[in-house]
Amino acid sequence: MSKSVAIVTGASQGIGRATAIRLAKDFSAITLVARDRKNLDETAAAVTAAGATPLVLDLDLSDIPAAKQVADQTLAAFGQVDALLNIAGAVPQVDLFEMTEAQWDSALALKLHGARRLAIAAWPSLKQTKGAVVFMSGNSALFPKAPYAAVGTINAAIVALAKAFSDRGITDGVQVNSVLPGPVMTGRRRSYLAHWAPLHNMTVEEATAKFPQEAGISRYGEPEEIADLMAFLVSPNARWMTGSTLRMDGGEVKSI
Repeated sequence: MSKSVAIVTGASQGIGRATAIRLAKDFSAITLVARDRKNLDETAAAVTAAGATPLVLDLDLSDIPAAKQVADQTLAAFGQVDALLNIAGAVPQVDLFEMTEAQWDSALALKLHGARRLAIAAWPSLKQTKGAVVFMSGNSALFPKAPYAAVGTINAAIVALAKAFSDRGITDGVQVNSVLPGPVMTGRRRSYLAHWAPLHNMTVEEATAKFPQEAGISRYGEPEEIADLMAFLVSPNARWMTGSTLRMDGGEVKSI
């Protein structure tokens, strides 16, 4: 393992945690960013056990100064940034006509603008290391629907943002891609199913079984499967892949 440094946001749970632990096999140091210190510390212990040195930063990336803090503290601790994986950002699944201004602003501030600011803050070091950036979007970018309009809208914006960064990255030597996961079984999805089930007169078990059938997939994805894709995108094997949007969804999207 060479001296290399990755920043992973949303590292306290789900895909972010799985990605941080997976990257510990390939990177010597991982900066872990999220708001939940207790869960971040648990991720840090797993990263250490996997062979990398963690830096824990319990920051809210929706706060404007946070992005610069992440970049500055990573450089102070490790001297460089080789990869940035923007995974943070839970967007509420609220109907288009019911979502409040505050909910829209909060979702945009973290998932879109937090990722944008952090990419800009880390960019000078990424240029030096000829590094890689991955933006986390989601399948809903391809089919925004009224019951969860913000999720689709913000995910579509992230795909466009990643494409814009990749265009600059061609000149600057920074590789940028985005990932669209399908239905992945995370703690957040379990919470959603627990809330959704009684509203539709189902048990949680019935609701959990029903969704894959309706989506036309054989099963939910696992966070570790998305983490493997993220690890590939910041590996030497993917160096000629930039400006791409990769979908990993078990076949949920039926169009070409």
